[in-house]
Order: sequence, then C-alpha cells, then structure tokens
Amino acid sequence: MTITQSASALSADGNSKLYLVPTCDPEFGQEWFHPKFSPIPSNLAQLPDLHSWSKSFVIILIEVWSGRRSVMQLAKNCHRSVMNKIIEKQKTLNIECQIRKIYISQPIEGVLEVTVTLNIKNRVRSLILRFEGVDKKWICTELDII
Repeated sequence: MTITQSASALSADGNSKLYLVPTCDPEFGQEWFHPKFSPIPSNLAQLPDLHSWSKSFVIILIEVWSGRRSVMQLAKNCHRSVMNKIIEKQKTLNIECQIRKIYISQPIEGVLEVTVTLNIKNRVRSLILRFEGVDKKWICTELDII
C-alpha cells in the first residue's frame, strides 16, 4: 500500500491539522495540477455514508470476481491502476467467497481504510482497500488481497 498522502497546515487557532492531498493515478504518469480538472478533496458531509457505501462496494467487487457483474460497474469509483488489479484478480480468482467481517478505519477525514476478511475455499483471506473522498464521491486508490 502507498503511504498516506497528507500534509500539515496551520489552522486559524495555530494548531496543525492533517488534510487529504488526493492520490494521483499512477497510470497517468507524472503528477500535475489544474484547478478545473484536478480532484478536489471532499469533507464527510459531502460524501456518501461510509459504512453502507463501503459494504456495497465490497459486495459489488466480489460479484465482479465471481463473474456475476461487469467490472465497469466499479469504474467510476476506482483509479485505473485499481481497475487493472481488479481485472487481473478476476482472471485468477473467478471464485465464490463469503464475507466474514468488514473493518473500517478513518485515519483522517476523507480517507477510509477497509479490511475485509473473506472465506475462500475453506481459507480465510484479507481484502485491503483504501478510499479517498474526492469530487463528492469515494474513489478506491488501493486494493490488495492477501
């Protein structure tokens, strides 16, 4: 996983506060910034409910891997590099699995780290996801299955 991309800024009362600097998709090469086209961090009030949304994303992801859904249903909520990982895992996994538990943590506002324990063919595996709140939606910036 990548290291949390955050920066420290001084607030009006003199305290430092961490804030989200959106992760650039590595598929697009060098980082660039343009005020009209670059992702804009969103606060929690502008984002969908993190618990129901992350659960829904995980269910759709498992249905994609089992061949029940099209991978394009996840495209608007993933970096291209994550989409490539999903497609690659779909080719190798193509399995039925069961969700055991979903763990959600929020290290800073606008960042979700989700760990899902799965039963896959009598084995327990972990699915690790990272979401960033940008442009009033959650974007999956990292995905791995262990």
